[in-house]
Amino acid sequence: MGKAQHTKWEADVLVIGGGPAGAWAAWSAAKQNAKVILVDKGYLGSSGATAPGGTNLLYLPPDPVLREKAVQQRYKESGYLAEPEWIHRVLDQVYESLVLVENWGYPFRRDENGVPLRDHLQGPEYMKLMRKQVSRAGVKILDQSPALELLVDEHGVGGARGISRLDDTEWEVRANAVVIATGGCAFLSKGLGCNVLTGEGLLMASELGAELSGMEFTRQYAPSTAFGTVTRGRLLNWATYTSEDGTVLQAGGPRAGDFLPSMLSKGPVYAVLNHADTEEKQQILRKSHAIFFLPLDRAGIDPFKERFPLTLRYEGTVRGTGGIRLTDESCASTVPGLYAAGDAATRERVTGAKSGGGAFNASWAISSGTWSGAGAAKHALAQNRSAGERDLRPAGRYGLVQEEPPTGSVLDAAALVKAVQQEVFPLDINYFRSEPVLRQSLERLNGLWASVQGAVTPTVQGRVRSREVAAMIATARWMYTAALERKETRGLHMFQEYPETDPKQQVRLIVSGIDEIRVRKEKPSTQEVVVQ
Repeated sequence: MGKAQHTKWEADVLVIGGGPAGAWAAWSAAKQNAKVILVDKGYLGSSGATAPGGTNLLYLPPDPVLREKAVQQRYKESGYLAEPEWIHRVLDQVYESLVLVENWGYPFRRDENGVPLRDHLQGPEYMKLMRKQVSRAGVKILDQSPALELLVDEHGVGGARGISRLDDTEWEVRANAVVIATGGCAFLSKGLGCNVLTGEGLLMASELGAELSGMEFTRQYAPSTAFGTVTRGRLLNWATYTSEDGTVLQAGGPRAGDFLPSMLSKGPVYAVLNHADTEEKQQILRKSHAIFFLPLDRAGIDPFKERFPLTLRYEGTVRGTGGIRLTDESCASTVPGLYAAGDAATRERVTGAKSGGGAFNASWAISSGTWSGAGAAKHALAQNRSAGERDLRPAGRYGLVQEEPPTGSVLDAAALVKAVQQEVFPLDINYFRSEPVLRQSLERLNGLWASVQGAVTPTVQGRVRSREVAAMIATARWMYTAALERKETRGLHMFQEYPETDPKQQVRLIVSGIDEIRVRKEKPSTQEVVVQ
């Protein structure tokens, strides 16, 4: 790899990831007068889960009674692992931030009295606007520049190294603070916008000793047409579900949580949106969720009259809960100078054991991005020397070996991707969890882990994919290790052997380590134990 040109930059804050959390972090850090560089595996404005779709938001007026009721409802839904004060913080921050978004020019729809309804954002419009604001704030943006490893010394994190997809050059950014905003891990399951979300942020942070939390709450799948990638399933409330022979399985209305997994485990399932039975209803649905219809229109299927096959796409930690453990209100990790935002951070403080999907994750991205950017800037600007003066070393250890290998020891990324997917996609392993099956799967994943030490194919795609593979296997191992430790059913985690919620397990499971994974227990700051 000696031919690759090496480009070096220096900044106060480096943000890794170009979704909404990364954009808000970069903007927030720049507003604190920090010099900021943002690097993204894709293109800031179009990559990630938010950009191609739309998202709801936790937008409530500052009415104390209304907000307290919403907070207590979410606290209950969280399995009592969330913290009410953090939910209040998110509600406060989102309210302020969406006023900013409107002032920047976002065209929120309005009610009959002209009051803006700031409870929904269209992804393409939103992220286009965020890119403009990040640039205006003076942030240097490096698109198509995936980070491969962090830099570190005895004082903590000091930047990162990566590669440019555009010209096959290597880059290095030295910075006294780093925000990990790389999103969750969806294991290349082909969910819309999610194939850049493969867990490298969790792996990079863990290589520095960062802890993770909430990794057992990852039993999250989303419906999609079998031939498409759009995982926006709300319109299926208008559907009649049938088996392959036409037998009606359910006729309209919301699905019970286990309905589709149970039916798909028995055979193919089809849907037709026949409960939208007027032209007016159909046009409303098409206008409200236009992206849902794209794969169907391309296939020549009229979804209001013709059946289409369904599947479930695994969403992993994207709509799960787990991620880098946060130690304070600035979204700092256990590593000095390292911060986390969005789906790369645990959302347990605001969602507990429940999925953060939709409004909570979108609101968390705005809030944690804002807080982590400000916290990172404060940390970086308080240092008495620049990152360029520090004796930094690369911290990456897995999926990065570059030496010429002995025959047969090249890392087979494609085979490893397939192998890890065979452990996390199947419903009978990861959705209908049982202790012996999960334990056997973890043993196989531990066997795969030894394979990430092979030499890497020396191309841009080969190097990036090898790192993605290492991150996916590590993430799956963290997930199942935590799951096996929680011998109960709570929120997104269930065990067939332990169908009840155990009040004694009203704790968070903190995971650390990579080769040898450790788990410890932590009580939420809200100490009240609730018998459910």
